[in-house]
Amino acid sequence: MDLAEALRGALAALAANKLRAMLTALGIFIGVAAVIATVGVGAGAREQVLAQIRSLGSNLLVVTPGSFNMGGVRLGAGARQNLTWDDARVIERDLPAVEVAGAFIRSQQQLVAQNQNWPTFVQGIDPEYLVAHEWGLASGRFFTPEEAAGGRKVALLGATVAQNLFGDEDPVGRQVRIRTTPFEVVGVLASKGEGQGGWDQDDIVLIPFWTARRSIMGASRAWFRSVNAISVKVHEGEDMKLVEEQLRALFRQHHRVVANEPDTVNIRNLAEVAATRDASARTLSTLLAAVAAVSLLVGGIGVMNIMLVSVTERTREIGLRLAVGARRRDILWQFLLEAVTLALLGGAAGVAAGIGVSQLMSQWAGWPVLIQWDAVALAVGVSGLTGLFFGFWPARRAAMLDPIQALRSE
Repeated sequence: MDLAEALRGALAALAANKLRAMLTALGIFIGVAAVIATVGVGAGAREQVLAQIRSLGSNLLVVTPGSFNMGGVRLGAGARQNLTWDDARVIERDLPAVEVAGAFIRSQQQLVAQNQNWPTFVQGIDPEYLVAHEWGLASGRFFTPEEAAGGRKVALLGATVAQNLFGDEDPVGRQVRIRTTPFEVVGVLASKGEGQGGWDQDDIVLIPFWTARRSIMGASRAWFRSVNAISVKVHEGEDMKLVEEQLRALFRQHHRVVANEPDTVNIRNLAEVAATRDASARTLSTLLAAVAAVSLLVGGIGVMNIMLVSVTERTREIGLRLAVGARRRDILWQFLLEAVTLALLGGAAGVAAGIGVSQLMSQWAGWPVLIQWDAVALAVGVSGLTGLFFGFWPARRAAMLDPIQALRSE
């Protein structure tokens, strides 16, 4: 018996009991759909994490003020303004592994443009900050080092701010007011999307550091050169852990910290933080896929059960076919093909359902979903193998029947 004839026989046998075949394939259907959906959600979550890593900038360390003791009381991180604009210059000068170190200060302000206004974060930055965070332009230009050093009133708008103040118009060359100070918009930043913690990285305005300090975020003479944080970009190929340790040692020396006192700064490796989130997403995805795979196992047991019932019901048919000259391997292949066909039909329907469920989750729940076509192919292949594995014992049992005993069965 050739393959085409065996396939026709398998489909005819399944068509004779449509409801039973559908219920048997349901376990495979649910398992494959669950695998596709969970793998899609997991891949989407990992892609989102990788996008956040790319948007932050590669090889990036962020230095922020640390905690300190006062009168025996340990105050929290950031309670003391012990980072200055000069610290960034020291980092660039003393650490050869560092490409740039960009200091910045930050505060929330209300922006006004004509009859529109928008609350956002205004950040005073060094030009090095743009290099550290690998920020591109959607239109216009960056402000120059001369404009930054001279305290010129120029601004770079994030995509969210530009949209809310100017709509679809190009804001380059227009004016915005921060408090009562007018600024010329020289550029619009390329969109970075959502950052770690869910905050909108495009809801921001960047202005020169010294302009921010003199015109927007004034401070006493003692704190005039203080900064909120320093972004440190390390040269490609350097050991990030080693540079982090060198940075700690540099600050202990520069801030004259004695051996028994804690560090005066905190250092965060943003890529490391994001990688931890990626590992968590991978673990969750693997766990969900393992749970979904149980449905495939249950579905396979269902296939075996129904094929055993089918062998019992068709014992006389098997005996008659053996009696008129059918080979045992023909019987084996017929029942095995029935089991595989049943599993593949359930798997194909499960693929369609899994993709549909993934898209619904993406639209309704707002979860990022990325369909992995290699996972789709694997799921279909596994469903076929499930039918092959769980269908082998019933098929072999049918093939090994004694023709005479089979014909005598009621």
